[in-house]
Amino acid sequence: MTVFDLPAVDALIKAALTEDVGAGDLTTQLTVAPERQAHAEIRAKCEAVVAGMPLIRKVCDAAGGGIVVEEVVRDGAQVKAGDVLARLSGSAHVLLSAERLILNLLQQLSGVATLTSRFVEAAHTTNCRIIDTRKTVPGLRALQKYAVRAGGGHNHRLGLADGILIKNNHITAAGGITPAVRAARANAPHVYKVEVECRTLGEVDEALAAGAEAILLDNMTPAQLTAAVKHIAGRAITEASGGVNLDSVRHIAASGVDLISVGALTHSAPAVDLHMLLSLV
Repeated sequence: MTVFDLPAVDALIKAALTEDVGAGDLTTQLTVAPERQAHAEIRAKCEAVVAGMPLIRKVCDAAGGGIVVEEVVRDGAQVKAGDVLARLSGSAHVLLSAERLILNLLQQLSGVATLTSRFVEAAHTTNCRIIDTRKTVPGLRALQKYAVRAGGGHNHRLGLADGILIKNNHITAAGGITPAVRAARANAPHVYKVEVECRTLGEVDEALAAGAEAILLDNMTPAQLTAAVKHIAGRAITEASGGVNLDSVRHIAASGVDLISVGALTHSAPAVDLHMLLSLV
């Protein structure tokens, strides 16, 4: 099963079509003959890394079906302005009703993949991995995290049930780093690592002493990160987080951290400019 086979994706498409088409595509119904057949091409209007291509067929099927879809490029491909991503043919009514949702999804996911690829490229001279966060658009998380992978990045937790990350509010609620880590270590399934968010070397030492296996180094400068990585000396996986951007990521990666988590990959990726053009059969 792929991400596109998830029931949540089918539900998302159904809800989005209901939102956009509602009781019917009034303009198309009034102006286009029901039997009209058409071709369509989806083209890029800028350089981008593509993600979400299988959604074209799924949206068309949900919008009425009968559309033949040719995917000219695959997810992860780099395209330039004018390149054709897909060719479609079939009912003009279905194509017109599906157009906006297809473009919205492809533009959003390709935006995530494109931004991710830029972060990955900026850090490519190191062994550091670029990873995402849970700062995703509600309802789009699985697809956005897929797009991160299409752009060459890696995934952190899909949701709260997928890992143990003890952050500042958990530490406060638990009464400190040591009791939080010890409780997690005592009760967690053996396959899970315990990660702790730390802001100082003192907190790092406390987390390590309590048994943490991964350290999230929060909002540290590259110099502070370099010192922290040296101090940890391989005793735990190291992750840098907080305020990471395309100007700073290269310097952060050079500190020697294993991972850099970037919320902007999913919460701030600009949509890629695409368009669909119809022609008559």
